[in-house]
Amino acid sequence: MDAQHLSQRLKQVAEFVPENARMADIGSDHAYLPASLALKGKISFAVAGEVVKGPYENMVSEIHNNGLQDTIIPRFGNGLDAIEPADKIDTVVIAGMGGSLIADILERGKDRLQGVSRLVLQPNVGEYRLRTWLMHNRYQIMAERLVEEDDHIYEIIVAEPSIVPFSYSDFELTFGPLLLEKKGPVFENKWKDYISRQERVLDQMASAKQPPLDRINDMKARIQLVKETLD
Repeated sequence: MDAQHLSQRLKQVAEFVPENARMADIGSDHAYLPASLALKGKISFAVAGEVVKGPYENMVSEIHNNGLQDTIIPRFGNGLDAIEPADKIDTVVIAGMGGSLIADILERGKDRLQGVSRLVLQPNVGEYRLRTWLMHNRYQIMAERLVEEDDHIYEIIVAEPSIVPFSYSDFELTFGPLLLEKKGPVFENKWKDYISRQERVLDQMASAKQPPLDRINDMKARIQLVKETLD
């Protein structure tokens, strides 16, 4: 993969970045996403943020090799600390991390989100925690998409600030309010795989000398909820 050939996951993330955006890609790794968007002329400016030295150096090389120094600024910083007010960022992308980590990054960097009109988030796991943070901080979910790649199913969540009060039910936080409307084959595959994995864990728990009955009952209830949702 490089800036000219994004993974299917990153291609889908890229689709949610608005035309002429001033974006920040947090945890940018090789900066493939902003570099691809810049080469296509879709964005006007980008900050590529990294907190690990190796990936940061990879970013710098990728930006230089594509002649994008005037469009993409590599920054070594923790989370949203990579953003400065003068950047006038309007779109923040955080992709390829756990949902809890993304929520923590957003929470720690709340003051850097002023002026940001769109969050494009791609959690690998922990979607419930991330949706909960968005709801509590008045970011309404505007789009959701499932992407299947290399035997893994990823969720993309696009959220924007809302001045209108809203809330999501526990059911919607679990499955995704917009994903529930569409469902479809990838949605079914994701949750059927979840059921299979949880049932294997239940079998292991049941064979223990002292089975954790409360946890077993909670897991059974959750599995039943998933089955009813699929039906």
